Amino acid sequence: MKGKTSQPKPRDVDAYIATAPKSVQPMLNELRQVIKSTAPEAKERISYGMPTYEHHGRVAYFAGYEGHVGLYGVAHVKAAHDDEVAKYLESQSTLRFPVGQRLPVALIRKLIKARVKENEAERR
Repeated sequence: MKGKTSQPKPRDVDAYIATAPKSVQPMLNELRQVIKSTAPEAKERISYGMPTYEHHGRVAYFAGYEGHVGLYGVAHVKAAHDDEVAKYLESQSTLRFPVGQRLPVALIRKLIKARVKENEAERR
């Protein structure tokens, strides 16, 4: 990964954040708290080397890089929030939040809630 050195894969989210570039650690901590408070039933784990949150399927996962934080797994629900999402959309399935800018907490909460609702509906 660009901006990261080759290190052993972290065992938990605390270790992931501790080994992330210092420039994004505060953002990662904030994003983690937003996800956990919005989807308290979601299980937190490391999957594919990234913090992952699951509740009846994947809700979201994120990664920290030297200049930004990426949020993944919310592509299925972005259409309902296209205007808000557009400025953060890196690709069809990736939201990118640059270092030095505040996280769009209200938007992230909407997307996480929508993913939980979608997963619960698919389970029925």
